[in-house]
Amino acid sequence: MTVHPHPSLQPHADAWTHSIEAVSELVADLTEREWNRATPCPAWSVRDVVSHIIGIETEQLGDPRPIHTLPRDLRHVVDEFTRYMEVQVDVRRHHTAAEMTSELEYTVIRRSRQLRNEKRNPATMVRGPLGDQVTLEDALRLRAFDVWIHEQDLRAALGVPGNWDSPGAYVVRDLLLAGLPKVVAKSAGAPAGSAVVLDVHGEVEFMRTVRVDASGRATLEKSPSLGPVVTLAMDWPTYVRLAAGRVRPHAVADRVKAEGDAALAEAILAHFAVTP
Repeated sequence: MTVHPHPSLQPHADAWTHSIEAVSELVADLTEREWNRATPCPAWSVRDVVSHIIGIETEQLGDPRPIHTLPRDLRHVVDEFTRYMEVQVDVRRHHTAAEMTSELEYTVIRRSRQLRNEKRNPATMVRGPLGDQVTLEDALRLRAFDVWIHEQDLRAALGVPGNWDSPGAYVVRDLLLAGLPKVVAKSAGAPAGSAVVLDVHGEVEFMRTVRVDASGRATLEKSPSLGPVVTLAMDWPTYVRLAAGRVRPHAVADRVKAEGDAALAEAILAHFAVTP
């Protein structure tokens, strides 16, 4: 599949294409039972994750949202965001494997054509995930992020690991890291004048420093810090799972090395998830 959008959109289009094709391949020959497997995405099955992907992509195409009343016994639907997201999922809960794969295939064809023919300026305001307005560039970045994260949900559920260093991984890295300063300074309450270091190794490797200035404002830097108050080291899949809210810190305690202020490290990890 060849995608030729505006040059500044190309990296996100490439990442989205790589992940959406991987998702299509993963689910192409699943049995009905496999469609019902639980994924690391809280409360969602393989079918639910694919339904979500289809639903959001069709909204990006401009299709109307389905008119659907949710059951009242969905415990994971707790606010307007989860209610909005659940409609596209619940409306497909009784779809067969053939219905799911054919709708996914058709949606991917339509979206790929849309991206291939995209002539709008990346700054054009378009519909975002909740019906809000975001730039075209941000919308595509978020789709690349979302599809890669859900590709990993599906891989975990189906026992088919892979693509931890595919193009979408780097989109995900940057978006997850963007939420780290708030986690450190606001949620965990790191003191003014302190620095926290995150050291991630594995398929995607990087080191970042969150510096908290005298006013309590935090910034993310690539430069290392001498004498950080906390250093957290972990492998890339563990970082993704924690930051995307797929696991609790205690479940991966053996995969995270924390040095420095133990109480602050615990507070940072307790608030590590930055996805809704």
